[in-house]
Amino acid sequence: MFANLVQDFKTRCGKGFEGEGFPEIVTEHFISPKMTSDFNADIQIGDFVPFSTYQAARSVARTVEEHFAHHHNLADISPGPDLAPRPDARAVELLIDTTFWASLRREEGHSPKISIAFLAPEHAGDPLVFQHKLAFNANVLTKLAPAVERAGIHLGVWYDANELYIWGTTRAIPALCFVVEVVEPGMLVIKHRRRGGYGKFVNVAVLKGDQVKIIDDIASKQPDCPSLVNSMIGFGAPSLWNDKLNIQVMLSASMRAHGRGGILLVVPAGSEQWRESIVHPISYGVDPSFTELAQLSRAKIDKSGFNEWQSKLTLAINSLAGLTAVDGATIINEQYELMAFGAKIARAQGKPPVEEILVTEPIVGNKGIVVPPVQNGGTRHLSAAQFVYDQRDAIALVASQDGRFTIFSWSKCDQIVQAHRVDALLL
Repeated sequence: MFANLVQDFKTRCGKGFEGEGFPEIVTEHFISPKMTSDFNADIQIGDFVPFSTYQAARSVARTVEEHFAHHHNLADISPGPDLAPRPDARAVELLIDTTFWASLRREEGHSPKISIAFLAPEHAGDPLVFQHKLAFNANVLTKLAPAVERAGIHLGVWYDANELYIWGTTRAIPALCFVVEVVEPGMLVIKHRRRGGYGKFVNVAVLKGDQVKIIDDIASKQPDCPSLVNSMIGFGAPSLWNDKLNIQVMLSASMRAHGRGGILLVVPAGSEQWRESIVHPISYGVDPSFTELAQLSRAKIDKSGFNEWQSKLTLAINSLAGLTAVDGATIINEQYELMAFGAKIARAQGKPPVEEILVTEPIVGNKGIVVPPVQNGGTRHLSAAQFVYDQRDAIALVASQDGRFTIFSWSKCDQIVQAHRVDALLL
């Protein structure tokens, strides 16, 4: 009997089970009446269902299902583009479990980097459809990974007779489409496309081994939460449901991607007060200010010119984000005009040093803590906190070489510098 169970598990995982790091113990169960609430109505009491071997998949499945259901309901209130089908907890669990084990395999010395979208072929834009349906298992995912590791390509997965299968690939998916992406071995991000928007997807949860971080939508409703954090969360307020463009979100993602660390200061337009907190002369001042990104952000684009505009915008964002890799701070105003880069931050004359900051993270269960700024990071973080303490209408974006990303802003309610840890939103 046990041999049959093991063989069934091997079939589900695909060939190559032995010797590739999979657990030798296979656990299965029959559904009891108490457990039927965890599955779709089409699964009946007594039906045979395999346990997820990745425990975090089951623990997060119901929460993810509720997240998508909630935002589908919100979208129904406000007219907009067509939406992807809602994922149920069973599909979420199976997608995460299989993808997790695939992420731990290697193909010709390379770990797979895969993005999987849960939708039928008819819901995708210009899909590449395979002649034959492929089994959704770790072995097939590992074999296909080299073909779809480039950014923007998703493997399409859907149901057939209550079983998941891979139908092909697509670059275009509808709003609120469930996506699970492999960031690195053992690390997955659950996300979806912005509703009607161009730009970075909205993260729902991050799973790394047995650690699970659920993004907290409610965090965006807290007093003095910067609009940038709101937009990263994606649905913090109705005004963001149709947020088609958020330059700062894309700048943040691009800053983090270059891996060298950096600081981006965003100051009020038309004000020169920020110069009081900068060492003069500025190594790389820009005069007149460089307005390429500002002009693109204000451009009125019709449908025929959208792709060209999108390419130019992406280039402009990556070029500006690249400047942050230079030692010192890059400075732009709220209209995205570049004033300087490589600038050295200094405490403004007559201003006291910042003594404490409030560190927060938009993760369910996280509570902000007040700490001395030296406990939050190195020189970049300390200088950014001091800048915001002196220039309270500004915000500072700080990328660390290890992937951490922090947004500093001034809280008028608490009269303190806030340090928002948002790396989970940028993966």
